Amino acid sequence: MTLDDLTNVSGWLTQSRIDAAILVAINVLAALVILLVSMSISAWAKRRIVGLSNNHQKLDDTLFGFLGNLAKYLILGLGIIFILNRFGIQTTSLAALIGAAGLAVGLALQGALKNLAAGVMIIMFRPFRQGDFIEAGSESGTVSEIQLFYTVLTTYDGLQIIVPNSDIWSSSIINYSANATRMMDLTIGVAYDADLKKTQSILEDLATSDSRALSDPAPTIRVKALGDSSVDFTFRVWANSSDYWGLQSELLRKIKEEFDANDIGIPFPTRTLEVVQVPRIETAQKPVQSGAA
Repeated sequence: MTLDDLTNVSGWLTQSRIDAAILVAINVLAALVILLVSMSISAWAKRRIVGLSNNHQKLDDTLFGFLGNLAKYLILGLGIIFILNRFGIQTTSLAALIGAAGLAVGLALQGALKNLAAGVMIIMFRPFRQGDFIEAGSESGTVSEIQLFYTVLTTYDGLQIIVPNSDIWSSSIINYSANATRMMDLTIGVAYDADLKKTQSILEDLATSDSRALSDPAPTIRVKALGDSSVDFTFRVWANSSDYWGLQSELLRKIKEEFDANDIGIPFPTRTLEVVQVPRIETAQKPVQSGAA
């Protein structure tokens, strides 16, 4: 390197360029510090929010997991805005650009955004929780997972059904696990020649003989209607939701056995076929006339 080269370099390194380089280095260092601080605070905030649900049994894990992620990305977004301001980028114009791009993306992803909005509503209002057995969106099953875009159900026969959240939120939701108790509402039909007092006594004994049947509210056994071929009884028994199906199956079996033992008939549809023999009609054949020779 010659003396002329050193002279040219010293002439290029003016005070303004040195100050600009120092300013860029300071801004880069500050941006790294802001980014690291934002990442640390966002991770800490997420851990704190998620930890609330872990420390308190009544708080829902899915809801606080969603809130933790929301807080994390909000803090990171604020950190990015501070970094852009540090480099002199006008965030107002950038926000307008992001808004326009977001509008275009939103129009292209209407279905996904609809599922996202429904997922947020489900997570916030909690019409059901993990482990509940529900019927919604023309599907039924046990809720195994709730995501922002879809809900995963597991059917009684072990199948997995992924239902879009918009289908669930836009339809009626039946939550079979929401209440601790359920009422079994059966209609029991007996023959018209059956002893009604004896029938009611048998049904009342069966409703109170099983320990799974609750005494409060008390069972209801009443004559409901005089049907076309049977006298119908209303048979209502309350049970814990976990005992519902087992108790119903057991009571139906016992009702049939007790009715058979006490000669109480249970009518069932019958069909009588009458075969009518139609007499055969023989048609006389017309004699063939021969032509004249």
